[in-house]
This record gives sequence, structure tokens and C-alpha cells, in this order.
Amino acid sequence: MGMAELKEELRKAVIKAQADEETGIVLYSYLAERQKDENNRKIFRQMAQDEQKHAGVWKSVTKEEVRPKGFHIFWLKLLSAVLGFTFVVKRMQKDEQISGEIYENMKSEIPQAAMMLEDERRHEKELYGMLDEERLHYVGAMVLGLNDALVELTGAIAGVTFALANTRLVAMTGIITGISATLSMAASNYLAERADGNEKALKSSVYTGAAYLVTVALLVLPYLLFPNQMYAAAFGVMIVTVLLIILFFNYYISVAKEEPFLRRFGEMAVTSLSVAVISFVIGIIAKNVLGIDTL
Repeated sequence: MGMAELKEELRKAVIKAQADEETGIVLYSYLAERQKDENNRKIFRQMAQDEQKHAGVWKSVTKEEVRPKGFHIFWLKLLSAVLGFTFVVKRMQKDEQISGEIYENMKSEIPQAAMMLEDERRHEKELYGMLDEERLHYVGAMVLGLNDALVELTGAIAGVTFALANTRLVAMTGIITGISATLSMAASNYLAERADGNEKALKSSVYTGAAYLVTVALLVLPYLLFPNQMYAAAFGVMIVTVLLIILFFNYYISVAKEEPFLRRFGEMAVTSLSVAVISFVIGIIAKNVLGIDTL
């Protein structure tokens, strides 16, 4: 069947599917070259070959040369470097599922789609079976560090922002509190993991401490960038930063661990912002009761 015989809506879907296959060829080949595990490398190479076959089938229908999605390729390569192999594979898996739905709808019009649907489903099963990335073993430790840092530091910084009314003083307080809390949290996690018999307790504590410390740095940064008297603006930027951290981390978890995004995001956002509001009120009350005047 040629493109002239296809409905316009279906024609667009076929061209999109062809572009997806071309993109898959590049991405699977790229991931294959980055794999240390030989089995993973072979699977990705087979997937790239399958995508090549699919692209050829679509080309016989469209009679067109379709280029891969350059930005999509760049974006997933970047994500693989920053967030790891598992995250990218899960993202690609979602693309495979979308492709599967497209092929299901096309089967009646294009018989070749049935064959490609079988391949897409096989891809999905193989992708599930190959996921074993070290960093995902320590997601619990990272969640612990991130949650504690967001709640504790957001509250502490909110409490002293309007009490001290000086960005440098707030930054100093946040840095001292944050570093002390990071060391305390990492040590507590190490002792807890050791007590549970975890042979990799040190590595778990490092992940916890790293997540905590990065969060501290991001929350204090606005107070280092704004002039002394612009503490309110720095506070506003910090709150936006908190929401962005929660958004980013929960997106990562929702993809890599296949957990619900909105519920987790809502829980963390409400908790962190509630603590910030309460701490802000306490800071104002303490300043007035103690008669502190910061010029």
C-alpha cells in the first residue's frame, strides 16, 4: 500500500513512526556502545537492527527519507550521562509503548504493522530484564537525604530569613546548619545501615550525604547571589528552587522506579512548604519577642 492510498491522518502517523524508528536506531546503537555488560550490548544491538528493519518497512510505504529526531537524541544522550542508563531505558520504554499503540491502530490498514508490534513487545520485555544500575539500589538513601534536607533546611532558612533580614547572615546560618546536618545525617545513616547488616553501609551513607549536601547548596545559593537587603527576593527564589528540586527528583523516581508522580510530588511539596510557613511565623514571633533589630 502506498501513501496515496492512506488517509491523511494515517499518513502523518506513519511518517512519525518512521522518524521514531530512525531515532531508535541511533539511540540503541549509542547505548550498545556504552554497555560494559556484553549481554546488554548484544540486546541493544539487536534492537537497533530491529528498528532498522522497521524503518525500511515504513520507507517502502512512505517512499520518503525521514531523518531521526535530532533534539530527542541529544536530550536522551544527555540524560544518560546525568541520570544514568536505567532512566534513559525507561524513557525509551515509554516510547516503545506509544509505538505499540500506533501499530495496533495501523494493523487493519498496514499488515506489516502486526509484525512490528510483535517486535515492540519483545523490546519491552527485554528492556525490563536488563535493568540493574547501582544508583537505583540507593534511591532510598537519596530520598532520605533529599527529604530531610528539604524539610529541615527550608524550615530553618525560612525561619531566619525575616528574623535576620540580611542575605549574608542567612547564607552563613544555612551553610553552617546545612553542613552540620549533612554530616549528622550521613553518620546516622551509616550506623543504621551497619546495624541492619548492610555491607555497603558506607556507600549508602555517601549517597544520603551527597543528596543532602547538594540540596543545601541549592537552597543557600540565592542568598549568596542577592544583595544584603533583598532577602525577600532570595527567599522567593529559594521557594521556587525547592519546588523545582521536588519536581525534578519525583520525575526521575516516577520514570526510573515507575512510581506515581503527582502523588509523590504533592506530598513532598505540601510538607516542605508547610514547614517553611510555620518556621517563617516562628521566626517573626521570635524576632519580636526577643526584640532583635537587624539593620
